Amino acid sequence: MALDDRHWFSEPFGDEGIAFSLKIRRKLHEKQTPFQKIEVFETERWGNLLVIDGCMMLTSRDNFTYHEMMSHPVLFTHPAPKRVLIIGGGDCGVLQEVLKHPGVEQCVQVDIDEGVTRAALQYFPELCTANDDPRAELRFEDGLQYLKDCAVGSLDVVIVDSTDPVGPAEGLFGESFLRDVHRALTDDGLLVQQSESPILHVDSLIRDLHQAMRGAGFTRLATLQFPVVSYPTGWWSATMASKGADLTRFRENDAREADLGTHYYSADMHRAALTAPPFCQHRFTEQLRKR
Repeated sequence: MALDDRHWFSEPFGDEGIAFSLKIRRKLHEKQTPFQKIEVFETERWGNLLVIDGCMMLTSRDNFTYHEMMSHPVLFTHPAPKRVLIIGGGDCGVLQEVLKHPGVEQCVQVDIDEGVTRAALQYFPELCTANDDPRAELRFEDGLQYLKDCAVGSLDVVIVDSTDPVGPAEGLFGESFLRDVHRALTDDGLLVQQSESPILHVDSLIRDLHQAMRGAGFTRLATLQFPVVSYPTGWWSATMASKGADLTRFRENDAREADLGTHYYSADMHRAALTAPPFCQHRFTEQLRKR
């Protein structure tokens, strides 16, 4: 991370020889919590920018693609999701999207750092409109331990909306955690987890996450692709996993008829996100088949 004298915030990726920068006006917030450093900047053209430990987490302008694609594909793939758990997601954007589904009866969000949600309430209030929904429960504690304590078969959908797999989020990409997710899901339950950039990570993090998911007992996987301009390369992914359900099939008519007020997600974009380019097919499409 760097903030230069020309007022550009830059996030470099040294191993890849690239960086992403946004021109800023001023810093609005800085707090070192027991877990991480949280900063918020006002940018010239991208609204407010949330940064955690030097990494860009979201901007006001483009966060909708990530939040919508982390929420609606998995919820429309499940036949009737009622009990949803979000691990991470402290900015509350995914929570807001989940609760646009009237069939959801309960959504628990577990983020270890209350400081993220406090910053979101102040600087990204548009993401926090569902925080007071009676179906929402916000908890600030260790998500790994929360999963361990969940009853067997008690959840329909688990959404892992984490930061990069370092620091507090590192354990969320391991097989042990994914076994706890598998145990807590019903037989038709689904998991979705952010899985970084296909162009950078198809043969590293995405490969390793697929292996960990299979090792945890999930038998079908599908990696969705979508743009997030302010993330490394601007090209992001989320990986769904099931105990046997075909992840290429979803409630398409429901998705077309739903009045969600989305800016990116639609039934057509859902279908398109399941299509892998040739260089990814060896890693993505092989996971669609049952072991």
